[in-house]
Amino acid sequence: MTNENDIPPPRKPRVFKTSDISEDIDFADENIEGGGAVTARRSRTPTRRLTVADINRGFNFGGMLFSAMAALASIAAGLWFTRFVSIALARQDWIGWLAFGLMIVIGLALLAIVFRELLGFRRLARLAKLRALVRATIAKPDVPSERKAVAALLAHYRGRPDLAWGLARVKDHTGDVLEPGELLRLSDRELQHPLDQEARKIILVSAKRVATVTALSPIMWIAMGFVLVENIRMFRALAAIYGGRPGILGALRLARNVVGHIIATGGIAMTDDLLGQFVGQDVLRRLSRRLGEGAFNGALTSRLGVVAVEVIRPLPYLDSEPLRVREIFNELIRSLRGADKAAEG
Repeated sequence: MTNENDIPPPRKPRVFKTSDISEDIDFADENIEGGGAVTARRSRTPTRRLTVADINRGFNFGGMLFSAMAALASIAAGLWFTRFVSIALARQDWIGWLAFGLMIVIGLALLAIVFRELLGFRRLARLAKLRALVRATIAKPDVPSERKAVAALLAHYRGRPDLAWGLARVKDHTGDVLEPGELLRLSDRELQHPLDQEARKIILVSAKRVATVTALSPIMWIAMGFVLVENIRMFRALAAIYGGRPGILGALRLARNVVGHIIATGGIAMTDDLLGQFVGQDVLRRLSRRLGEGAFNGALTSRLGVVAVEVIRPLPYLDSEPLRVREIFNELIRSLRGADKAAEG
């Protein structure tokens, strides 16, 4: 008869993580008081699947080869240029003096370019700060804060001859407006609306250029390069209208902000109105194939320009009508149809 005291107590549960199991776990035979040995079951870890990263893991000899070749080419070009400059400057004749003068011109040009780029970044930062101030004022309407925002806007556009009448009108009504939000609406109507019309002209001209070059260019890469350059030029012109005036690097940064805004607000696809123009009026059938490609690229340029205005504009659209892609696209199509009829004639 087995005594109850001889019965071994139940084993306590053991806690472990699956990541701690590297190989098969064999709970060894455990001796229990008053009894024999109890053998636990063997637990096998699931086999890890082979991934693409495991296949490609290892030293990249191709990358090392191209990196070494690029570094060697850079050193060779630098040594050649250094030797050329040293030999040219060592000469005491007109060649040496000409090389010295050209080096001075290169240095001054580089300094001017760096200064212009830094100044352009500063202008964009000031414009972004003004946008943030205006949006904070709109979020919490208050007459004193609104007057402060309008004062910063007037200081931003001070000295602009094309806005002299609008600046004077806003200054005259700054102390008269007592309703929150009305002073910003007045600034939008008097200061931003004339600039919107100029921006619309720039977008339309850029869209026409892109459409014409795309339709006439026999090589796709030439057309793509022109589209890129024209869009960067359009961004710089739009920023200059609203007081930004960036350099090349500033325009590239602005282009990145525009693309990010498009992605955040629904992607780079066409709007419903624009798709209606393509499908409803059957533009690609009415125009020739090349002009149809030009119209499509021009429409994309128009959309980028409209989004760029939304990104650059210090004030949101409060009292003035926003720029619409459909209106610019309709005028672009009319110009392309006129060009197509002229070509047929």
